[in-house]
Amino acid sequence: MSGPPLTVAVLGTGVMGGPMARNVARAGLNVRAWNRTVERAREVENDGATVVERPQDAVDGADVAVTMLADAPATLEVAEAILPAFGPDTVWCQAGTIGIEPTERCIEMARANGTPFVDAPVLGTAKPAQDGALTVLASGPDDAVRRCEPIFRAIGQRTVRLGPAGAGTRLKLAVNAWVLALTQGAAEAVALGKGLGVGLDQMVEALDGSPTDAPYFRMKAKLMDDGEYPPSFSLRLAAKDAALMAEAAARAGVDLPMIRTIAGRLAEGVEAGYGDEDMAATYRLSAPDGSG
Repeated sequence: MSGPPLTVAVLGTGVMGGPMARNVARAGLNVRAWNRTVERAREVENDGATVVERPQDAVDGADVAVTMLADAPATLEVAEAILPAFGPDTVWCQAGTIGIEPTERCIEMARANGTPFVDAPVLGTAKPAQDGALTVLASGPDDAVRRCEPIFRAIGQRTVRLGPAGAGTRLKLAVNAWVLALTQGAAEAVALGKGLGVGLDQMVEALDGSPTDAPYFRMKAKLMDDGEYPPSFSLRLAAKDAALMAEAAARAGVDLPMIRTIAGRLAEGVEAGYGDEDMAATYRLSAPDGSG
């Protein structure tokens, strides 16, 4: 069954939200974009999105409102502003990574407002977001998830359906724990190699074709070896996510000393001034003098 294209409000047009808004607009959906820094949202106008100055204006008459904001406080603050402006059939699709308790708070706020809520964080960094190749971890009522499917097709290469709202956030934290372990492990392996006089090319040659060889290691290790960190996923956001994982682990009663350590290490990197660089910049803290 077809109908007119969805009207989609995208709230948050940063490193991830901006490319997502552009891809939704390019797919032929009507996009209204809002960002706290309005000029940053202007970047999506060339792809047909309409930029508004208030979040309430973005969601007025929208079929789906997508929040893609940096953290829980920003998401909850914007939610307080936009929920009263929702129409009776508007779906709230929360795509940012904000943690378990804030997601539960979003579910409660949506329920109190009579709003269908979809918890749909995404896997991927800046390049997959630009390419429309994210993986969407969609959880929530079946009807609401179905209404979001044209959005998911525009931003992602596949959608994983996960049941009740909140399941997407739980899976995102678990998968990101693995990603951060790989990143920190790569940083320390490269630092140790350099400290021992071992070149990255030798490490890659030794790993080549083995079960422990990984494209991700090669990609992040090259940034570390070059000492250049254009942000694909910033160290600041990685530190935020690591802290959310540590909180989730404590809540679940599981002991994750590695995640606690990585969370502390990434926080050190932010404090050292590397927060806006790629998360691979955690290497700077371990590198032999002058090589980070």
